[in-house]
Amino acid sequence: MPLGQGYPQQDCAMARALEVVGDRWTLLVLRDCFFGVHRFADLVAHLDVPRAVLSDRLARLVDAGLLHRDGSGYRVTEDAATLWPALRSLATWGESRQRSDGGTVRRFAHAGCPAGGEPDTDPDGRCPRCGAVPGPADLVVRPEGGPDVPRRDDDVSRALRASHRMQTPLP
Repeated sequence: MPLGQGYPQQDCAMARALEVVGDRWTLLVLRDCFFGVHRFADLVAHLDVPRAVLSDRLARLVDAGLLHRDGSGYRVTEDAATLWPALRSLATWGESRQRSDGGTVRRFAHAGCPAGGEPDTDPDGRCPRCGAVPGPADLVVRPEGGPDVPRRDDDVSRALRASHRMQTPLP
């Protein structure tokens, strides 16, 4: 029996947020779009998500104003950018529990730091040099570690093994 998606009896902001982003695939779709995956076929291949499920999640995210569809694919909106701190916190929490598995850790650097350089941002997203909390479009993601033998070898996984600016379309 599928879980319901509405929480009509809940007077709770978290319940309302879960109505939009609280299912198995939605946060992973958003994560990939933040990392620069924009094409439907690339999302299918990288996430191993059934096409019908992905179509449904993308339509819901577009309807909710979190993604915008253009001629080349899906882009995160300014509204979605406000979710970035929550996604980053969830990923940081997950990374702290997977290090023994040899999982990849992603570091984020402030690409436009006026103080110079690209220092890793603090866990709360703050740049240690200038004190700003850059948005996702102003971050460079740098993967570290990972398994000796990559777990996935699709085009997106290979592209995500290199440092790149967030929200920049992957090749």
